[in-house]
Amino acid sequence: MMNLSDEEIVDRIIKGEQHLYEVLMRKFNQQLYRISMAIINDDKEAEDIMQTAYINAYQQLGNFKGKSSFSTWLTRILINESLLHKKRKIQLQKVLMETPVNQHHNDTPLKDLMNKELKLILEKAVADLPEKYRMVFVMREIQEMSTTETMDALNLGESNVKIRLSRAKEMLRDGLYGYWEPKQVYEFNLIRCDVVVNYVMDKIRID
Repeated sequence: MMNLSDEEIVDRIIKGEQHLYEVLMRKFNQQLYRISMAIINDDKEAEDIMQTAYINAYQQLGNFKGKSSFSTWLTRILINESLLHKKRKIQLQKVLMETPVNQHHNDTPLKDLMNKELKLILEKAVADLPEKYRMVFVMREIQEMSTTETMDALNLGESNVKIRLSRAKEMLRDGLYGYWEPKQVYEFNLIRCDVVVNYVMDKIRID
């Protein structure tokens, strides 16, 4: 599969090689997880959203026309699903606003890794950014998406992407930005990768 483009793999899936969808999921799991976390900031909810987005994308593969890259197309589906989930969550919180809501604990995959305290501090700093800056920052600096890919995924102009990225860095710079590693934030380990892949493949598999 190494010499096949995403678009070629999609074409083969559409023609019946359903098992190849796993190749695409494993390729994009880290990217989608980080972007969903930038919106939702809850690792379990982000995982659920990824599964839904993958299933939706699979069901819509026939509509993929190649006008943008498969990565961009898939990312848009993930973003839409994440924003929809966030909207529903806000609506639910409004209904339950009189009931105390306990914040979730920092039980993320990061806690079992080296320097977990620092990583949680860094993750919180990124999570505390306003959403419009956090989204661009995660895509450009953490996921290392190109400016063009970020523009396409968020429907922003180039200047807006650059301005938001610059502003996000300014917000993080004091005491943080000089000594952190982007790859440490929102890591998606192999076990979580297997969970998402196996769930989606079970849902789409034709017996």
